[in-house]
Amino acid sequence: MTYSTIPATQLLQIQTLGELKRAGYKSRSIKQELRDNLIQKIRNKENVFPGIWGYEETVIPDVERAILSMHNINFLGLRGQAKTRIARMMVNLLDEYIPYVSDSELHDDPLHPLSRFAKDNIAEHGDLTKISWLHRDERYTEKLATPDVSVADLIGDIDPIKAAALKLPYSDERVIHYGLIPRSHRGIFVINELPDLQARIQVALFNILQEGDIQIRGFKLRLPLDIQFVFTANPEDYTNRGSIVTPLKDRIESQIVTHYPKTLETGRRITEQEAVVKDGQKDSVVINDLLKTLIEQIAVEARESEYVDSKSGVSARLTISAYETLLSTAERRALINSEDLTYARISDLYGVVASICGKVELVYEGEVEGPVIVAQNLIGKAIRTQFLNFFPDPEKSKKSKINPYAKIVEWFGNGNEMEMLGDMTDREYGARLRTIDGLDDFIDLLSAYSNETEKLFMMEFALHGMAEFSLIGKQSLDQGAKFQDLVSSMFSGPDDEDYDFDDDEDSSGNPF
Repeated sequence: MTYSTIPATQLLQIQTLGELKRAGYKSRSIKQELRDNLIQKIRNKENVFPGIWGYEETVIPDVERAILSMHNINFLGLRGQAKTRIARMMVNLLDEYIPYVSDSELHDDPLHPLSRFAKDNIAEHGDLTKISWLHRDERYTEKLATPDVSVADLIGDIDPIKAAALKLPYSDERVIHYGLIPRSHRGIFVINELPDLQARIQVALFNILQEGDIQIRGFKLRLPLDIQFVFTANPEDYTNRGSIVTPLKDRIESQIVTHYPKTLETGRRITEQEAVVKDGQKDSVVINDLLKTLIEQIAVEARESEYVDSKSGVSARLTISAYETLLSTAERRALINSEDLTYARISDLYGVVASICGKVELVYEGEVEGPVIVAQNLIGKAIRTQFLNFFPDPEKSKKSKINPYAKIVEWFGNGNEMEMLGDMTDREYGARLRTIDGLDDFIDLLSAYSNETEKLFMMEFALHGMAEFSLIGKQSLDQGAKFQDLVSSMFSGPDDEDYDFDDDEDSSGNPF
């Protein structure tokens, strides 16, 4: 019998080594513990990693196979692919409590003590040795690898203060201050961004992974540590910031490659799960499903963009931040206009530019364009891509006998313009859209909608889409956008007052 078969209420009443033995407790390694509990969950048809979407047929089976094989794991993937999150969720496969020798630094197993302290304690007190109980949440340690991490941080070092306080020579193992890894004994230890760890520090992990022991400052000390190691790494780190040394890679038994969501639906599910919707926004902002899809499409476009560094990746945090900012953009407009309820608009997407700029790493060409321009272009490409799922291909329509866009294009061709400002009231928003000849009938003919508000949303979507396909022109304004004839937009520029057009002087007041 293992202690896990005993109810937690009875477990916590056991206070001594003797009581633990009489309860029938038997030790098992952490990898055996993970394996046994995973087997039980699979048999019970339980979801081992709830809230992880898109990995059901790829990453999750690999993780389960690695745990069943009792392997150390390296998650290899670009940023924002839930690598660390999966590692943290492995804690749920641990038993709720395990016993350890009270006050021991390494949380020593009472039946298999490791440290000098625990061995001496048991030798002195026998079955009366005090034990305590460690919750599964306390058995997880995470360290971000940085170039300044030292062997002392991870493994340990001699503590001169402890030596002086205990009046012991440096040759006594009791003067050792244990690092993070020994203190993770009987737990899960995670190193994030492993390639950032200096090569000499990676070498220090060899014995721990292969033989399960550590060496500190030449001590003849063998500590067969019981640890489940999990590493994470970006694949490009092998050539850019650093690399995982070959012998270390060889000692990590399972390398699991992660990936971004393969469908927009999966991306939407992740974004809606992770985005924090504030209480006031739940009742004041309505988000069309198309807008949610467009948010995900922006990330897809970014991952394929020639301006964005594909080696860096585009994290799911982009869509989460963009979704939250989209809500806030619509909420701000409602507050300005004293409206209790507002329907998020296509133009609100341009309010999320700030959330995009900090989430993409640009290549040289992108830096030349500038992050704001790149972000706006990504939004435009997302609109262009999704536009074809709702309306006819404008390129093919030009060759058709009946062009559904003709009347709208003609209205702008007659010199008409329309400004779509971000802070317009809902009434003004609808009134402006309805001034465009043919737009109302175009939506009635080609788009499905459930109510008048959704119809106005699709009318605006049609305008932005037509601009992306160069049927009409669109000029960016500080507060929104202006739609006009395509030819007029080509010749329009900044307002005249921004420049000095005096025929005799340049902008500095100097004569030509």
